Amino acid sequence: MLIVIAKEPLPGRVKTRLTPPYAPHEAARFAAAALADTLAAVATASRTLGVRPLVVLDGHPGPWLPREFAVRAQADGPLDARLAAALDAVRGQPALLVGMDTPQITPAGLVRAAARLRRDTDAAFGRAQDGGWWALGLGAADGDLVRGVPTSRPDTGVRQHARLRDAGLRVVDLPVLRDVDTAADIAPVAILAPHSRFAAVAADLRSRSRNPAGARETT
Repeated sequence: MLIVIAKEPLPGRVKTRLTPPYAPHEAARFAAAALADTLAAVATASRTLGVRPLVVLDGHPGPWLPREFAVRAQADGPLDARLAAALDAVRGQPALLVGMDTPQITPAGLVRAAARLRRDTDAAFGRAQDGGWWALGLGAADGDLVRGVPTSRPDTGVRQHARLRDAGLRVVDLPVLRDVDTAADIAPVAILAPHSRFAAVAADLRSRSRNPAGARETT
């Protein structure tokens, strides 16, 4: 099972750390693009693996959600509790959970991670450059493995990795990725995924900032 934990991309509710310099509706465009790229990669990987993907959603589905996804509402509470509930929804099954902040993920990378779970490890863990994590795969999903681990901290990834090892799991490390939290993350991530929706939004907003509406064209 491939799981995406996501938030409906509404202005003022997503990517708030991008404002400023971006306006809330612009931050929401980045969020919507990153989510669409993520869902597309997960959908393609799921078809290869022969499983139905799941999105665990804070908000309501929109036209950005591919039809093959099952949808489950996020639980209430802090992030660790919501992550735990997402895993408990498929408790005991193999599961690979990702967020919506790494639009550079690829179907091939997800398939490789899932294959490791099926073949030779108990857990697959992808750290993020900011100290968090972007992916957690478990051979047998169990919310207790994330419940209570502090989130949104520079040591979140270290603490989560230790939780897995302390539970006696064999852990394979996935590539470290940069997730999109602040404006400084946008250009590096767009470069890694130049043909993505996310990169297209970055290019469009960069162009608009250089030639704002109403500016006089010169020749």
